[in-house]
Amino acid sequence: MSQDTAEFDLLVDEGWPARGRIREGSWVYRHAGGVTKRANSVLPLGERADLPEAVDRAERFYAGVGLPCVFSVGMGATPGLDGELDRRGYRLVDPTLVMTGPLAAGAPDVEVAGTPSERWLRAWWSVDGGRRSATGDVPARVWAERIVTGVPAGYVLLGGDVSGDGDTDGDAVGRGVPQGRWLGIYCMAVQPRARRRGLGGAVLRALTAWGRRQGADSAYLVVTEANTAARALYEREGFGVAGRYHYRVRP
Repeated sequence: MSQDTAEFDLLVDEGWPARGRIREGSWVYRHAGGVTKRANSVLPLGERADLPEAVDRAERFYAGVGLPCVFSVGMGATPGLDGELDRRGYRLVDPTLVMTGPLAAGAPDVEVAGTPSERWLRAWWSVDGGRRSATGDVPARVWAERIVTGVPAGYVLLGGDVSGDGDTDGDAVGRGVPQGRWLGIYCMAVQPRARRRGLGGAVLRALTAWGRRQGADSAYLVVTEANTAARALYEREGFGVAGRYHYRVRP
């Protein structure tokens, strides 16, 4: 496995940080109350001469914390892992694209906050997290807040406060994570009532313009293959496919 091959695996791991992290050889067991597969899966990088036994150990770990055993199989995944998991009956779910694109020129007159407001959190969670549940006593949204605030980031919120009293959820949100030359784009969400008004593109451009000011020179994001509407938006904004990953979930 080369650093280049695993680059996006590592960037996504950093940009969407799991609070629980246990290193087992070249693999990392990630857990965050079961909220999102990205933060509750094995990051399986590097060669493993003990591959079947390594999978056995991962299964025992996740059983011990009360979570399903999930593997994120990206471009830097351990050779032979996908076949081993397939033989064990693991389901392949959520094929996902890594897309990269340019940073917007100029500086749109949009605030990029250093922390997510309650309105930002409500707007994002209502679109992206409403069906999520968590294990244990900590509510799912609390786990989600821990993830989205786990590394320095910028948060954009557009529209929604019609009354001016600050209580109305925003119409569109996004999160940008500066990672050296890269800006990671996460949490892109537009309320159903506000779609087809260009707000998603406006959020993306605000974040990428901000990323340029943070010293990045390119942006990346991840989107499921099935999300054709979001893919079309990103393609219009100049993003193209640079890689892929998927999950394997234990039956």
